[in-house]
Amino acid sequence: PQNVLGVLSLVFWAMTFVVTFKYLAFVMRADNRGQGGILALMALVGQKDISKKGRGILLVLGLFGAALLYGDGVITPAISVLGAVEGVAVAAPALHRLVVPLAVAILLALFMFQRRGTSTVGAVFGPVMLVWFAAIALVGARGILLDPGVLRAVSPLHAVSFFARNGAQGFLVLGAVVLVITGGEALYADMGHFGVRPIRVAWLAVAMPAILLNYFGQGALLLHDGSAARSPFFLLAPEWARYPMIAIATAAAVVASQAMISGAFSLTNQAVQLGYSPRVTIRHTSSREIGQIYVPEVNAILGTACIALVLGFRSSTNLASAYGIAVTGDMAITTLLFHRVVRDHWGWSRWKAWPLTILFLGVDVSFFSANVVKIEEGGWFPLAAAAAVFVLLSTWKRGRQVLAVQLRDAGLPLALFLQEIARKKPVRVPGTAVFMTSNVGSAPPVLLHHLKHNKILHERVLLVSVLTEEIPSVSRADRIRASALGEGFYQVVGRYGFMETPDVTAILEALPHLAPPSVPLVLKPMETSFYLGRETLIPTGPAPMARWRKKLFIVMARNAQTASAFFGLPPNRVVEMGAQIEL
Repeated sequence: PQNVLGVLSLVFWAMTFVVTFKYLAFVMRADNRGQGGILALMALVGQKDISKKGRGILLVLGLFGAALLYGDGVITPAISVLGAVEGVAVAAPALHRLVVPLAVAILLALFMFQRRGTSTVGAVFGPVMLVWFAAIALVGARGILLDPGVLRAVSPLHAVSFFARNGAQGFLVLGAVVLVITGGEALYADMGHFGVRPIRVAWLAVAMPAILLNYFGQGALLLHDGSAARSPFFLLAPEWARYPMIAIATAAAVVASQAMISGAFSLTNQAVQLGYSPRVTIRHTSSREIGQIYVPEVNAILGTACIALVLGFRSSTNLASAYGIAVTGDMAITTLLFHRVVRDHWGWSRWKAWPLTILFLGVDVSFFSANVVKIEEGGWFPLAAAAAVFVLLSTWKRGRQVLAVQLRDAGLPLALFLQEIARKKPVRVPGTAVFMTSNVGSAPPVLLHHLKHNKILHERVLLVSVLTEEIPSVSRADRIRASALGEGFYQVVGRYGFMETPDVTAILEALPHLAPPSVPLVLKPMETSFYLGRETLIPTGPAPMARWRKKLFIVMARNAQTASAFFGLPPNRVVEMGAQIEL
């Protein structure tokens, strides 16, 4: 009985401290223009002038935190659905063999459904979750009536005495207690979709009371009947209500999984815009909600990995060993980035910032340490997945930096190029040519190749650059900047936030309305040609990268979505010009 009260006390104070105090009261105030999550926080921290070494450390922390979230995105749907379906074996032990096939079927249907967008799931999100919370609260309250003395666990003295009584084994129990706070990081990441106040109200008024009632009800059931330890959650419900509870739990698991999958899509979109991931297919599934996107490549990888986990671990208890490492690692990284925000953005002194950081970090490290012992039992999976994702993200970022330097060196200062155009007067043909370039103020190599080989220019030439700012979104007024350069050349710069998807066609259509009067740009689609460079990369150059990373970067570049598709260019108006580049 003392252990039951001790663990319940740990559950109560873990939820209260980590989710309510740390995340809702403090971390959610550290938003990047309303957006939360590891990458948004990293971008916010990166806006301040810090040393090159400090920026590098923050970059590594932020990237690894983002990589850990992908590990979470694989485990959460698998353990949620598998745990819900396992109620079948409790209600009817003879059906135990159907648990894994049923879980696989539900996951397969869930990931196949993603292409239709989250709006349909979102329509039933609220009702399903309210029914779920009401159901677990009711059965929890019913359980508490079996032994109301279980409410004594609210006192932290029971948690302290639990540690004192059980020593190292008691500390390792934190590896299981962490499962009650795994949604804390997701609350922060989803802040941009719902807003701070709705999340706080929903947590304090609905979710937290219902969850605590259920945990305390399970504890009372165990005090009343120790044999219920085999499945206290489902045995807490009356026998007639177990099948309905299985159905409700499965529906709630699907909704929770949907939220994590959508979060992985959103994280990928941010990574692409910030330059940490190759271009991927991003489909907007709602004309009203900007956050509702579908990424087929990520969906296929997550779905395959989730089903593989279910087939490999075969029970939620086994999967629980793999859970916790990623979440606690993320929480610790969030604390470190949060410290930079309170110092650089909020102006807190060291004496004010460090005590809070040490308090948060002490709890995070305690949970992480208790989970380290689970590495051999399955905790290796999220670490291995995070390491693989980290290598991919960091390799792409480094490769793009090296490639950008080489492309810039292959270009020509725009002022010098325009002087040559004015002097040589090349043949001009009717129509408009659009050249995409990432280097504002430089004539792109594809333009130089075009002029060198074709000996002509269109009467109007637009140099279009799409830049990503380290903010979630850019206002309409700041979206487009256009200027006339002379000799029929125009510079067009479109700015997007890391939560937005660039659309070059939309930029060009808006030019007549947004460009200054001195830039009369009315483009005719059938008289406009888009010129893009397609580089063939060779890993034999002097670039300061390991050869294996060069080869990995080349493979990623070959499999990236084409620039014409990513930027929304009309396929029948695109001209690609190739060039070989040695990295």
